[in-house]
Amino acid sequence: MTNPAERLVDLLDLEQIEVNIFRGRSPQESLQRVFGGQVAGQALVAAGRTTEGDRPVHSLHAYFLRPGRPGVPIVYQVERVRDGRSFTTRRVTGVQQGRTIFNLTASFHKPEEGAFEHQLPPAREVPDPESLPTIADEIRGHLGALPEALERMARRQPFDIRYVDGLRWTPEEVESAEPRSAVWMRAVGPLGDDPLVHTCALTYASDMTLLDAVRLPVEPLWGPRGFDMASLDHAMWFHRPFRADEWFLYDQESPIATGGRGLARGRIYDVEGRLLVSVVQEGLFRKLQG
Repeated sequence: MTNPAERLVDLLDLEQIEVNIFRGRSPQESLQRVFGGQVAGQALVAAGRTTEGDRPVHSLHAYFLRPGRPGVPIVYQVERVRDGRSFTTRRVTGVQQGRTIFNLTASFHKPEEGAFEHQLPPAREVPDPESLPTIADEIRGHLGALPEALERMARRQPFDIRYVDGLRWTPEEVESAEPRSAVWMRAVGPLGDDPLVHTCALTYASDMTLLDAVRLPVEPLWGPRGFDMASLDHAMWFHRPFRADEWFLYDQESPIATGGRGLARGRIYDVEGRLLVSVVQEGLFRKLQG
C-alpha cells in the first residue's frame, strides 16, 4: 500500500488470535518508542471488536506505562467488564514481549435522545484550512527545500496537519507566547465507512500535536528540542459522530506545567464549529543533556 490513509486503516486492523485477544503490528520506525496514538487507537479497536457494534464509544481513559519498541507486535487483552442495557465497558491491556506497556478503559453508550443540548463555541475565529500551508510546505517555504528524512516522513504521514499560527521558528516568536496551539487536521485519504475506524483514527491523531501547547512558552515547535517528551495518560470524550477524513479543528491549551509534568487539553470541532471530542493529556518533560 502506498496511500498513508490506507496504511493507517491497515495498522488499525488487528489480528484476532483468541476470543478476547488481539495482535497489532508495530511498524519499524526510526523512533525511540512506539507512537502513543497508535497504541491507543489499536487498543480501542480491540475493545470495540468485543461489543455488538451498535454502541459508539463515548469515553476512554488510558495510561502509557512503558515505552513500546518499534517493530515488535503488541498483544491486546480485553476484559469484558460490563454489558448493561445502555452502557458497555471494556478494559484493555497492551502487552509487548511479556511486559504491560499500556492500559485503557473504554465505555460505549447506546445512542439516545437528550433532554437538552448546549456547547461552548470555539474560543476564536481561525482561517479556513485550505488557506493554510501544510507542515511540509511551511518548512519548504522557510528552508527552501524539505530535508530528505522529512520528505520520507511526510510521504508516510496519514494526516494532513496545518498549524493555524505556524510552527514558530525562533525563540523570539515564543518569548511571550501563551501555552495555546491550534491545528486543522484530516486523514490524507478516505478511511471507509466504519464509524469505529474513524473513532480510532482520530484517537491516533489526538496524540500527535497536543503537547505542543505545553512546549510553546519555552521553545519553538521547529528545530532542535531542549526537552524529551513522553505521554503519561490520555482521556477522550466523544460527543458527536464524525469522519476523521474530513477537516476538524484541534484547539489545544496547557493550563499548567510544573514538577516535570505538563497538562494539556484539547477541543475538536468540525468546520461548522460543532464540538465533536474533548481531550486531556498529561506529559512528562525532561531537559535534554548536552
